[in-house]
Amino acid sequence: MSRKKQIRPSRLIVFLILSLLGLLAACTPSEVTYPTLEGEEVALSDWHGKVVFINYWAEWCRPCRTEIPEFNVFAEQHRDQLKVFSVNFDGVQGQALIEQVKAMGIEFDTLLGDPRRALGAPPGVALPETLVIGRQGQLYKVLLGPQTLEQLNEVLLSVL
Repeated sequence: MSRKKQIRPSRLIVFLILSLLGLLAACTPSEVTYPTLEGEEVALSDWHGKVVFINYWAEWCRPCRTEIPEFNVFAEQHRDQLKVFSVNFDGVQGQALIEQVKAMGIEFDTLLGDPRRALGAPPGVALPETLVIGRQGQLYKVLLGPQTLEQLNEVLLSVL
């Protein structure tokens, strides 16, 4: 008469839990990254510890043309505290995007993908629009309309 080896219930439970954890770890999606026009890849976690402004613009948007020089100065003045990105509202890509960024005078990085969904931001309703992301990576505020350097500085102070 052969004896079958019995597995204790506690060992079986531990085995099942460890197996399940292994499967879950293998299925966890990697963090989404966003390519930039400059050829880099950025992830939302890269921004933790800094305030991030994501400015949405379009070539046809006259108020966008007004605020972009303000963002250029703002990004330069506070480069140690924050990061400014642009996103083309119309989804223009390739050489056309390069030409539009140059024509608009944008001096800060341009994202080729839109992080709006990952940030839990509502759909855009008007231009220009700017998402303000706090230092822990959460959506802090949505700014509508053209921003001045003074307004941008006020928002930065409120986030810090």
